[in-house]
Amino acid sequence: MVPHLTTALNGPLLDLEKRILHKMPEIEHWFRTKWLEHSAPFYASVDLRNSGFKLAPVDINLFPAGFNNLNPDFLSLSVQAAMVAVEKVCPQAHRLLIIPENHSRNTFYLRNIVNLSNILKAAGLNVRIGSVSPEVTAATTLDLPDGYSLLLEPLVREGNRIKLKHAELGDFDSCAILLNNDLSGGVPDILKNLEQDLIPPLHAGWQTRRKTRHFAAYSDVIKEFSAFLEIDEWLLNPYFEHCEGIDFNARESEERLAQKVDLLLNKIQNKYTEYDIKQQPFVIVKANAGTYGMGIMSVKSADEMRNLNRKNRNKMSTIKEGQPVSEVIIQEGVYTFESINNAVAEPVVYMMDHFVIGGFYRVHTNRAADENLNAPGAHFEPLAFESPCGLPDCVGEPDTVPNRFYAYGVVARLALLATSIELEETDPQYA
Repeated sequence: MVPHLTTALNGPLLDLEKRILHKMPEIEHWFRTKWLEHSAPFYASVDLRNSGFKLAPVDINLFPAGFNNLNPDFLSLSVQAAMVAVEKVCPQAHRLLIIPENHSRNTFYLRNIVNLSNILKAAGLNVRIGSVSPEVTAATTLDLPDGYSLLLEPLVREGNRIKLKHAELGDFDSCAILLNNDLSGGVPDILKNLEQDLIPPLHAGWQTRRKTRHFAAYSDVIKEFSAFLEIDEWLLNPYFEHCEGIDFNARESEERLAQKVDLLLNKIQNKYTEYDIKQQPFVIVKANAGTYGMGIMSVKSADEMRNLNRKNRNKMSTIKEGQPVSEVIIQEGVYTFESINNAVAEPVVYMMDHFVIGGFYRVHTNRAADENLNAPGAHFEPLAFESPCGLPDCVGEPDTVPNRFYAYGVVARLALLATSIELEETDPQYA
């Protein structure tokens, strides 16, 4: 099942998808040359929004946590991509340690770890799970509702290496460590100054990474790609502004935010007027670091920032693990006009190395087309893609499922390329 695009593809976006299909060989060659210049992250997921007049990424996660939502029919794609990704990090690797988030009670997240482990095992690796949670002091087996189980083991540091020690399974010393923990709360001491390869690197975590830096890199990538494709870069690129030194309990912060919101709304309205778009522009104000849909609000007027109630102040002032918000990205809102059973949907594309391995729709039953769908505590239904993102139907219409998914894969890879550049620019070894 695929969500219905409620706004018919026409005008500039229809032309864009036609160009993408027509230039598929040139696009794939362009990507190949870029991956000779830059190293792709080990894995990533990209949240996209399709408004029918604009197709753009709104977030990218370097510690993806939805492998349980992927279509199992595409498992072979994941395994092949994992083989390539592992060979680049450690060609002789046969042991891999995964460090997950500390959500030991979130069964959906734990099922994600099971699926990720199975992919890596199928790629020829011996995989075990080591936790940085202070609650995990001994090997603990967690039983999951679908009959699966997961063994969490406490990490042991010896010199500049971390290991696992188990009376029955034996010691486990891996050449590489895969983080599925976004480090929002900072880098635990046990992970500092290791001689083992950490993937992704520590500076990919939210303790240092910033969304504005990513979207600045993405803007540069899109400028080049749009010139190559001969299109208006705005069709693929959300405008954004940056605001630092924020205190959501201070009136002066409100006014600075309001001014930047007003500036960006006017900029978007100019594009809406140019393309005769009747919807009302909106922006998303969100913490410049972090995930899990925390510290986010949708805004259609600068006055909304001047009149925040206590609930919204509290919502915006902290994010995951209680981290305070002192800077935000003000990002152009992109409507999502895909829906299923009257619930809005947005595609999430998954990649390993520079290969698209699948994706799913985040379907939200209690959110509007101009709201964030990745909302904590709310009900959403992941819906796996029914076909891969790399095989377009070159004789079909642009909005047929394979062609829509191919366009999603192209935009997701553009965001991935931007992330590669972003990580290179922020690598402390080359600072």
